Amino acid sequence: MSVENRQSKLYSSQTNEELVAYYSEWAKEYDRELVGDCNYIAPQQAVKVLSQFVPQNARILDAGCGTGLVGEVLHQNGYSNLEGMDISAEMLAQARQKNVYTLLHQKVMGEPLDFPSDSFDAITIVGVFTYGHAPSSSFDELIRICKPKGYVIFTMRMDFYEQSDFSQKLTELEEDSKCKLVEISDQFSPLSLSKPGGYYQLWVYQVS
Repeated sequence: MSVENRQSKLYSSQTNEELVAYYSEWAKEYDRELVGDCNYIAPQQAVKVLSQFVPQNARILDAGCGTGLVGEVLHQNGYSNLEGMDISAEMLAQARQKNVYTLLHQKVMGEPLDFPSDSFDAITIVGVFTYGHAPSSSFDELIRICKPKGYVIFTMRMDFYEQSDFSQKLTELEEDSKCKLVEISDQFSPLSLSKPGGYYQLWVYQVS
């Protein structure tokens, strides 16, 4: 199955159970198809931005880590205090084989996360905020578990951002002094096959 067809299935997910089933089916071929066949560069772009704000000794949570592509790039760039979190046990099993995370957690974005408040210096969320995936309410918990002055760094499809409630949610969080916007990247194509609607941007927020 092509990556485009797999994405169509994922984006049409109506429940977390459907999402888990789709990712479980894709897990073993994910890296080969996404990186090998489609030159997926979102992890490199995210780490490039993160390295401008986050020191190498930081405790980082890779939320929605999937097979560990972001963790692998972080590790290659000198970050070693890494934890991963994902909804899919099969994706986490692939991430575990990369041997770059100190801990891996099966948890669901948008639900309460049983981490203590102020646990992480930075949180990355790459390829997760899109159609059929984690809701904007995920930010409440992500900000809670990130330390004051820490960073939440995430990608989002530009078309999804324009059509979803994420803009409203992030504005509300800023107005409530929960966080502040630090940087938005230029648009970039995460895949060699991306069409205009599939372009990403990177957002950097600092927790108050």
